[in-house]
Amino acid sequence: MADIIQEKKNQEYNEYVKKVTPTHSLWTNMWHAFAVGGAICVIGQGIINTGMSWGLDEKTAGTWCSVLLVLLSVVLTGCGIYQRLAKFGGAGTLVPITGFANSVAAPAIEFQKEGQVFGIGCKIFTIAGPVILYGIFAGWVLGLIYWICKLAGIV
Repeated sequence: MADIIQEKKNQEYNEYVKKVTPTHSLWTNMWHAFAVGGAICVIGQGIINTGMSWGLDEKTAGTWCSVLLVLLSVVLTGCGIYQRLAKFGGAGTLVPITGFANSVAAPAIEFQKEGQVFGIGCKIFTIAGPVILYGIFAGWVLGLIYWICKLAGIV
């Protein structure tokens, strides 16, 4: 008898989960990601083309493109627009450099009410901190390996 009751509860629970779980279309999600990510890339290419038309070389125009896309991402994050764009575009907003800028700015904006030092200062590197730390550490290790190889005459 207890097994029948438990089975009925499990069945009701499974029906409830099916009812409240949102359904997503893979093709729609991929199209949204493609459209949003593509739009970000088109904006970036427009910045590069504009910079080159103003006389900048390709490397300098690319640098300005990165800086302006990061700035745009942080401003849109601060205004609450980037989150809505990310909800619609999914991975299309995460892959470009704008996704990294958003991941750095969002915790700082979220914890700004806790003050400049304990809020913004401590939380700004919540996501980016490990990336920066391990990037610097990996660079140091690779530099050390190169230096040892150079001393050994391998390189």
